[in-house]
Amino acid sequence: MNRLDFDFYESEDPVWNPALLTIPVPGIRKMVNLAATMDDVIHLSIGQPDAPTPPHVIQATIDALQAGQTGYTMDAGLPELLEALAEYNTERYGRPVSPENILVTTGATEAIYLALTAVSAPGREFIVPDPSFMLYAPLIRMNGGEVKYIPTRAENNHQLDPQEVIDAIDSNTHAIILNSPSNPTGTVYPRETVEAIVQEAAYRGIYVLSDEVYDHLIYDNLDYASVLSCCSDLDHVMIMSSFSKTFSMAGMRIGWLIASQGAIRKLRRYHMFTTTVANTPCQWAGVAALRGDRSYVANTVETYRKRRDRLVELVNRTPYLEGYVPEGAFYLFPALPEGVNGNNVALRMLRETGVCTIAGDTFGESCRNALRISYATSIENIEEAFERIIPWMEKQDFG
Repeated sequence: MNRLDFDFYESEDPVWNPALLTIPVPGIRKMVNLAATMDDVIHLSIGQPDAPTPPHVIQATIDALQAGQTGYTMDAGLPELLEALAEYNTERYGRPVSPENILVTTGATEAIYLALTAVSAPGREFIVPDPSFMLYAPLIRMNGGEVKYIPTRAENNHQLDPQEVIDAIDSNTHAIILNSPSNPTGTVYPRETVEAIVQEAAYRGIYVLSDEVYDHLIYDNLDYASVLSCCSDLDHVMIMSSFSKTFSMAGMRIGWLIASQGAIRKLRRYHMFTTTVANTPCQWAGVAALRGDRSYVANTVETYRKRRDRLVELVNRTPYLEGYVPEGAFYLFPALPEGVNGNNVALRMLRETGVCTIAGDTFGESCRNALRISYATSIENIEEAFERIIPWMEKQDFG
């Protein structure tokens, strides 16, 4: 972490809203900043696709720019993109979705921000899997909400037990957060898990907020259970996703939120006071991604599957790491022995081997003895990284 980061996160200067202190020092930034000061670093840390964006998506952006499509769109999004998203989700999940059910956002990050901050308030409790994407808990706490974690474990493939979730619901529970496939674990929840949680939440009048950014990165012909295909209506659900991971469009910042028409009307007003509208030329790129050739997605998924298989083999050969087979996304979240500080291991491993991973405590409270490994990099990089990691781990004494 550089000095500016430290000053911001540690300052109690009264000019800052105290709510900002609920935002932790980002573990990913800390590791990547340190790696930037070193030579010959192999990154197993970056959570973005390494494949190039499809040419027809790039061309659609250029065409939009050259056609003068550089002004604001409608606040809900480009009408052509809303139509394409509605058609696509209706076809994929077998339930009617209209353009009025969709809000186009500046990446899934804004969609998650709008959803969580719009429904968080003092005294409201949110059930969140642990580990989970680092954005959820700080956004809830910034608005006075409380987080109740449901721990998951590597020995269970980090699967979420639906009965544990249901048993955790009490009179203060306002919403349940789901993320399948998961960042940081790559876990895909089976349909019976999602259906059980969604049905119980609907019965009790509790929201389910589902982050489905990795919804296309599914391996082994596994059935993917979107909340959209598991709910009887949209009255108590919000689904957030984006083009970032599926089409390698991370920097183009186009995401969306699907909810009831009433919720979308409220969120459109909120959206106007955050980013106003998403990037216009890149919204046209989104239209091209959905309506053009989508063979890119299948090819990319097959590439990730091969990397996953090799990474699982290498983790299984590594002393002190307990792995499993992730079924989606491009992450593995192996556990170190109980009581071992993953943050210390990640920092020492980076300094001594030049391999950058992310410590488990970045993603929750019950997983301090874990590391997140990203396989959004070549098999050659993965193999070279473990040529360094395995002998280094053999020398450790975690007894």
